[in-house]
Amino acid sequence: MPEPTDMLANNRQWAHDVSSRDPDFFNRLARQQTPDCLWIGCSDSRVPATQIVDVPPGEIFVHRNIANQVIHSDLNCQSVIQFAVDVLKIRHILICGHYGCSGIAAAAENERHGLVDHWLRHLTDLFESHQELLDSVADDRSRSQLQSELGVIKQVSNIATTVTVRDAWQRGQELSIHGWVYDVADGLVKDLQVTLGPDSDDKAVISNAIAIAARTARSENQSCP
Repeated sequence: MPEPTDMLANNRQWAHDVSSRDPDFFNRLARQQTPDCLWIGCSDSRVPATQIVDVPPGEIFVHRNIANQVIHSDLNCQSVIQFAVDVLKIRHILICGHYGCSGIAAAAENERHGLVDHWLRHLTDLFESHQELLDSVADDRSRSQLQSELGVIKQVSNIATTVTVRDAWQRGQELSIHGWVYDVADGLVKDLQVTLGPDSDDKAVISNAIAIAARTARSENQSCP
């Protein structure tokens, strides 16, 4: 595990290497950020947004929190969305969860973990509302993956009902919301087929995405020895 002094040394080497390959890189970066996407992801150290989709700095506006949640009372996240949509004029909001998320696991356990329980309560409520569906998946791994996917689908729905997004759609701004999940085990991102835009039938898209996630979980569960 690197120490802070090691990180500073790494930074100097990185900056030197980047400048050697592209002398104008930092000058371009300093002039303006023009990202096309807002990425809302988990704080997990294994899920670095720009790295897993292989894009350079300046291309993605990023917000991260425990279990990649979008809660209407969270002014931090809501402010990020508003700035990204109204100021940066991004065209895509990507909500990306991941399998093996400790926040998802903690919410599913429904045990006391401290202050974070207040934050995770939204997920606990979500899982309780889908208890019958989750109980139909006997395999622990498949059930955990389904919980991660349900979490992402819920956040897509939450983003679509924010004042910022609704206002943007009403004025005709090009903006869509996408739900993805990242597999730490193989480095691949899965599209959960839950994309919402100004003309989407939100309820139908959400319902279909949940049905697909459930079928996948049950299929994987049946294939387990």
